[in-house]
Amino acid sequence: MKDTQGQLNLPGVPQAKQGREVPLQWEWTEASVWTERMLATLERGIKGGKWFSLIDKVWKMENLQSAVKKVAQGKSVKKADGRRCRRYAEASHRRLPILQERLKNGEYQPQPVQRVWIPKLGSKDLRPLGVPVVEDRVAEMAIRNVIEPIFEHGFAEHSYGFRPNRGAKDALRRVVKLLAEGKCWVVDADIKGYFDNIPQDQLMAAVSEHISDGKVLELIEQLLKKGVLESGKGWQPTETGTPQGAVISPLLANIYLNPLDHLMVQKGREMVRYADDFVILCSSQKEAEEALAEVRAWMDKAGLTLHPTKTRIVNATAAGGFDFLGYHFERGYRWPRKKSLDKFKETLRDKTARLRPDGIRDIIQNINRTLTGWFWILPTQSLDNLQTAGPVDTAKTAKHPAQKAQGQRACTRDRPSALAKCLLR
Repeated sequence: MKDTQGQLNLPGVPQAKQGREVPLQWEWTEASVWTERMLATLERGIKGGKWFSLIDKVWKMENLQSAVKKVAQGKSVKKADGRRCRRYAEASHRRLPILQERLKNGEYQPQPVQRVWIPKLGSKDLRPLGVPVVEDRVAEMAIRNVIEPIFEHGFAEHSYGFRPNRGAKDALRRVVKLLAEGKCWVVDADIKGYFDNIPQDQLMAAVSEHISDGKVLELIEQLLKKGVLESGKGWQPTETGTPQGAVISPLLANIYLNPLDHLMVQKGREMVRYADDFVILCSSQKEAEEALAEVRAWMDKAGLTLHPTKTRIVNATAAGGFDFLGYHFERGYRWPRKKSLDKFKETLRDKTARLRPDGIRDIIQNINRTLTGWFWILPTQSLDNLQTAGPVDTAKTAKHPAQKAQGQRACTRDRPSALAKCLLR
């Protein structure tokens, strides 16, 4: 079975419906749930600011089918998790009616997530990751399809993490712009164990500010409290936090920090946030100290803690600088931080290993997905000899029949791009 990042054509999973006429900013929403009329209500503002009667949209078959497709999308069949997702999708015509009936009758019970530990970049510590079973991911995605636009409508402009049509590069561009405007005193903040320490009662209160459907709220709470299974430790309850690795966790994390975002806007602060990683760029040291005090006060009320050693105030025009989203900013320059670059090199070496069984086209496509994010931010001073470097053109890698007949070698673009060679030196 050919692995692809594109459209999945799986039994029981229909193709996306066409024909909605909606504003560009809402094209990403689930068409089977968010009709033109509902989106118009969302933009106009619903009476009382709360949404009722959403559970029927969660278990709507078209929404569940879309959720399956999104969960399976881009999963590699060469990995065990990808194969599990693909098998579930292929059997969705049998599985989804059962899931739908459980959701409809209030009988759905999520299973504990599997706890795995992954290396934490730049540290000897390990980061806990919670891997839900495939069916729970489908249920979470179905819920997310329904509630995400409600909260997305009220998210702050300077929040970039895990949001539609936004990404890390947008956040980095804003940091560059603010530094160029002279806002060089930076509050470099780090929330200690954010995902694991979100108070669930306060999180549910934040969700219920806009959602009044009790069954939807109950489902979300069940997903938060389903516990974890860890090898050698058995089942453990989850009284706080939202598991990293769950489909709905990034949305819930953004919901909880949204009041902080708007507080910074009200105070006139220039904040740039990507999930739990954020900086506040100020014009003076005094302003930075005031901003940090405001953040600390909010964190205390929210039941969160700033990391005592990683949170600091930095003058970006002086030696030392600060790190943000894998890059280092210092004295008007920017470059990938060493730990990120080392990890990047290791990834490229793994993807270009001589003994890999993949075909050359698959290897090139895989490399390009990794390289794409590195072209914009690398310092131009080190790219003088790479002005024409870009993702490898897979359309030019296939051998012409005449080349095959003559036994000629494939063109040089079969090899990793000049950027990859430069970084691997």
